[in-house]
Amino acid sequence: MKVTSLPDVEPRERRVAIGMFDGVHLGHREVIAGADTVVTFDPHPQSVVAPGTQPRLITTLERKAELMGEAGAQELVVIPFDREFASRDAQDFVEHVVIERLRATHVSVGENFRFGHRAAGTPQMLAEDGRFEVRVVPLLEVDGEVVSSSHIRGLLAGGAVQYADQLLGAPFAIDGEVVHGDKRGRELGYPTANLVPQHGYVLPGHGVYATRVRAGDAWHAAATNVGVRPQFTTGRGELIEAYLIDFDGDLYGETVRVEFLKRLRGERRFESVEALVDQMARDVDEARAIAA
Repeated sequence: MKVTSLPDVEPRERRVAIGMFDGVHLGHREVIAGADTVVTFDPHPQSVVAPGTQPRLITTLERKAELMGEAGAQELVVIPFDREFASRDAQDFVEHVVIERLRATHVSVGENFRFGHRAAGTPQMLAEDGRFEVRVVPLLEVDGEVVSSSHIRGLLAGGAVQYADQLLGAPFAIDGEVVHGDKRGRELGYPTANLVPQHGYVLPGHGVYATRVRAGDAWHAAATNVGVRPQFTTGRGELIEAYLIDFDGDLYGETVRVEFLKRLRGERRFESVEALVDQMARDVDEARAIAA
């Protein structure tokens, strides 16, 4: 997958899909289908237009590019979204982005796509242009619910990763560098790979999850805790702690991927450390059965 900033795009005709596409969920994949180029915005437009109101993102730009490549796209064009770009009107977007820069012959958007200053541009405006073919994709519904990034964020925040994964079409994943923790897990017999959550991105609700962890080229079943470790007073904030089952090695400083498969239980304080360790053993057994 080639990732290009809009000012650097090479001149050629394109079949483009345009949108924010956070999460690259099943609905997004319907919009992307048949496009060779996907156009997105970075940072999230709301962070520029109304700072502080932007949602937590589901996917990093790198993960977004990876998922779009898996969906069949060949190029991701990133529009650097700033105040100058936000001030452009909808017709300017069509003339200078869609026509001049992208040379679009086909444009695919979701029915709720809006563009230009004050979001005045609509799919109907694109369809009426006449210089390129337009495909407007209806919102996708699953189980009577519209598949949307905001709905998926809510599922993840509530710990419903299994259902969120179904709507995403791929496991929800977090990439991060393994950092040093308090060594508490090692003392309990369950050494963990610890990741600090990235600011501005969705984190699954606090609890213990069956996960898969990619370290290097290998995948490992894992039991992963997300939260603040209420059993101990650490002074630390939220942490992702993954116990890689049947793994023996040093991952400090390495970048790993954690894929969330199913929530096993909520995070809670136990009557004793021994009771916690007993529960951790059950968590590991359950995670092994799910993630193996």
